[in-house]
Amino acid sequence: MYKWVLHYVKTCETCQRVKSSGHTSSPLQSLPVPADCWKSMSLDFVFGLPTDDKGNTGILVFVCRLSKMVHLAPAFRYHGLPETIVSDRDPRFTGAFWDTLFQLLGTRLTKSTADHPQTDGQTERVNRVLEDTLRSIRAEAPRSWLDQLPMVEFALNNAVLASTGLPRSI
Repeated sequence: MYKWVLHYVKTCETCQRVKSSGHTSSPLQSLPVPADCWKSMSLDFVFGLPTDDKGNTGILVFVCRLSKMVHLAPAFRYHGLPETIVSDRDPRFTGAFWDTLFQLLGTRLTKSTADHPQTDGQTERVNRVLEDTLRSIRAEAPRSWLDQLPMVEFALNNAVLASTGLPRSI
């Protein structure tokens, strides 16, 4: 059955037309390396979580672009305002409100290349691990995921990175 489905999908004209390409359509642009920790961060939303006891259904994920350290709760109170923030082109970040807010705060919003999640890959990777972890937590206690965020954040920040062999928190 598996081989039949695989063959069908490979030869189906409609499947080939609507299937997304795994190739990039334009060259990627590197972002400058930040000079210090928390001077530039990436952020993104994770939504689609079940409503917790306090009515929350999403998480704002902050990732320091230099140290790769993660915060899953308001990060401004811990590290001050960043100089730059890198975000995907999510409509929640592209409106006039955000432009005005960042201008007033003296923070520059840098948008990642359209349709290239790898430009902001570190946040996308954190989101994948976060979603997998929360899925495990929700299997046991569907409405308590918010209470577990500090422990998930601790685990993310103390996991050894394959690229450096060190945890983010060092």
